[in-house]
Amino acid sequence: MTWKDVRALVPADGRSVDEQACLAAFPVLELAKTTPQDPRHHAEGDVWTHTKMVLDALLALPDYACASREDQEVLFLAALLHDVAKHAATVIDPVTGAIGQPGHSRMGAVDARVLLWDAGMPFAPREAVCRLIAVHQVPFFAMADSRRAVPPEYIVRELSCALDLSLLATLAEADMRGRICQDQSRVLDNIELFRELAREEGCYGQARAFADAHTRVSYFRGADVHPDYALFQEPGSRVTVMCGLPASGKDTWVAAHRPALPVVSFDDAREALGLRHGQNEGAVAHAAVDKAKALLRARQPFVWNATHLSQQMRDKTLDLLYAYGAEVEIVYLERPRAELLRRNDRRDSSLSNKALLGMLRKWELPMPTEAHAVHYLPDA
Repeated sequence: MTWKDVRALVPADGRSVDEQACLAAFPVLELAKTTPQDPRHHAEGDVWTHTKMVLDALLALPDYACASREDQEVLFLAALLHDVAKHAATVIDPVTGAIGQPGHSRMGAVDARVLLWDAGMPFAPREAVCRLIAVHQVPFFAMADSRRAVPPEYIVRELSCALDLSLLATLAEADMRGRICQDQSRVLDNIELFRELAREEGCYGQARAFADAHTRVSYFRGADVHPDYALFQEPGSRVTVMCGLPASGKDTWVAAHRPALPVVSFDDAREALGLRHGQNEGAVAHAAVDKAKALLRARQPFVWNATHLSQQMRDKTLDLLYAYGAEVEIVYLERPRAELLRRNDRRDSSLSNKALLGMLRKWELPMPTEAHAVHYLPDA
């Protein structure tokens, strides 16, 4: 399957969805045919029935018809794959028979990323698809759930920095129209309120403006600041945080672009301790963190070179850096699957190709809100 094949799935104006072509392109969707759903929210039945209804609803929406061809491709693929992980996330209560699929959106974004990466989809539209999938249900409840720890304004501001809220609202509307449920009208009203709030915030179709990068980072890390008023930045280390799968070229990039800076590296710590990948990772982390803390206390610039592949992994590093007042840039690199495996085979590394591919299950790219600057360099 190539990007040309995937792109051809998106119907031309007036055409209907080619169901068989979609299933042939993404065989994992066959599992959706036997994946049940909670009848309170999906009286139409299984996941594949719902997916087809969502695609039909999407093609009928005026916002889809008015979108550029590039945005139509993003929306169609996000709708096609929005529930791709439901089969793996399904939990059925043995007593009540209640059906749930917790975490399916976030899991689905990772699954879609791997599928579209292997198909050779260009980086920017691929990530637009994956980011939509990861949060595709947020407009359902962002305006309605007063129990959430953050207000609706925070939600739309944060999401707008990562994706186009007009596309997210269109996908959410298609998702809600493509099902049979009693609360459809209420949720569609919530989606409209979501749209209106985004427009009021000036971030419907564009990122919410902030006074500067430090104010933006501080706001999304919980500081009591307003986006329009700059927050004073205390001096601290300037840190480049590398991010990407093993063998994606991080060492080469650091040598070429940050040659004079000290480097904090789990691989270096592992080598210094005489350990193989997977051995006594606690000692490896302790050694790397101790070196980072010393550099942070001295307010020295440095590079933190690690995979930082999942948000959870990055959060550990970023929490430490921000606790010391660091200014952070994230540099993300990636390469095609075949090239990664070929490079990894040639490296003097204890990481096997099988272990490398196992890391794809945690493949979550950094969001623009995570650092003062985030550089995506998929072809570096």
